[in-house]
Amino acid sequence: MTLYCVVLAAGLGTRMNSEIPKVLHSICGIPMLQAVLNTAKKLRPRRIVVVIGKRGDLVRNSIACKDAMFVVQRQAKGTGDALRRAQHVLADKKAVVLVLNGDTPLLSDITMKQFLSLHYRAKNAVSVLSFKATNNHAYGRIVRDGSGRLLSIVEEKDANPEQKKIEEVNSGVYAMNRDAFALLDMIKINRAKGEYYVTDIVAIARGESLPIAAYCIGSEEELMGVNTRGELARASRLMKKRIIEEWIDKGVIFLDAESVFVHPHVTIGKGTTIYPNVYLDGHTTIGGHSVIYPNVRIQDSHIGKRVVIKDSCVIENSLVRDRASVGPFARIRPGSEVGTEARIGNFVELKKAVIGKRSKASHLSYIGDALIGKDVNVGAGTITCNYDGARKHKTEIRDNVFIGSDTQLVAPVRIGRGAYVGAGSTITQDVPPLSLALSRARQVNVEGWALNRRLKVKSSKHKKKVVRGPSGRMVK
Repeated sequence: MTLYCVVLAAGLGTRMNSEIPKVLHSICGIPMLQAVLNTAKKLRPRRIVVVIGKRGDLVRNSIACKDAMFVVQRQAKGTGDALRRAQHVLADKKAVVLVLNGDTPLLSDITMKQFLSLHYRAKNAVSVLSFKATNNHAYGRIVRDGSGRLLSIVEEKDANPEQKKIEEVNSGVYAMNRDAFALLDMIKINRAKGEYYVTDIVAIARGESLPIAAYCIGSEEELMGVNTRGELARASRLMKKRIIEEWIDKGVIFLDAESVFVHPHVTIGKGTTIYPNVYLDGHTTIGGHSVIYPNVRIQDSHIGKRVVIKDSCVIENSLVRDRASVGPFARIRPGSEVGTEARIGNFVELKKAVIGKRSKASHLSYIGDALIGKDVNVGAGTITCNYDGARKHKTEIRDNVFIGSDTQLVAPVRIGRGAYVGAGSTITQDVPPLSLALSRARQVNVEGWALNRRLKVKSSKHKKKVVRGPSGRMVK
């Protein structure tokens, strides 16, 4: 059966005390709405429709979902009116529509598939996903008759004292047959709020003798709606915990899971060990059996298999190949590549640099806009001088080159295969293969200079200091 997903994301979210729309507030590094859309995509719907409202252009431009279609609710008239905005793009009259909310970021595709399966089997016109709420809350109550059949959903503010005691509540997730959308036009406005409540469709469907049901299969944590910053913080903690537990189940080792952040789009290979205070962000991938030591941040980068990232490194938009080693205290800036079995040591910075297989830069170097071959040694204190004040220039170092310590390579420059560059050199011209390049001032040794200086200093200390008074006469 054809499935559509409609995500209601037009709410203003005034309780968030923020200028941005509620659904764009971040949870574990992505907007709440993006988390909902990620779940919706796993259900393989024919179309995902997102209902947006005020500042809708900002919502549209902040979401990565090329298959989503956006429709606008120009006036905030409630969830019933928002759902009506979407019906003209739901072409298949025999389809099922899954209605989700953009502020429920912890939804899982497993629960959604189970819910849809129950809806299909029962051939309901409208199905509601419910759960048991144990804490103080403002969810609508699921009202059933003495036989347990669904009667209606009563909003918190409209519930009487007896109804407020009901533990089963509405999650805001619905499955509706497409032809049940005609019932939306029968929803009457709530005079107190000036809104149309989608929850009223349940009582209307029952009045029309259409089959309806509520399925209490969700958990309070998974189905929680986020309306305040406190709820956002709680949802973030729950999502972080869920992500970490999923990777633990897949064979990743966390030495202190509470202190590690893993973005929802990160992938980690089996057997990898993650130390405390590690931040894995964006679309980062880490191969199996690698080790990430403490205080490391990796963003939108690919880390190969059996890689060691030592303490306090930052890696951004870069590639570290298998069995390489980085750090401690290294910075790998965007556009860099560390080759297989290469070593980048402490206080080394790369920027748009490619380091070849088994090459090493072990300490205190800056390598920018450079192409370095395999089996190259870059000595301590080496700098590629890539910027002339107006443009960036490239340094090329071929295979098997030895660069001595404290060398400046003034780009554009090329060091030929197998060449040596002596320590302390400033290289401004290309170096031919298998050559030795030296660029130093001749050393001059002045013998006895230090002894003569000490004697002069000692003699000056023994001289009498002459002080003159106001009249100009010497004073002892």
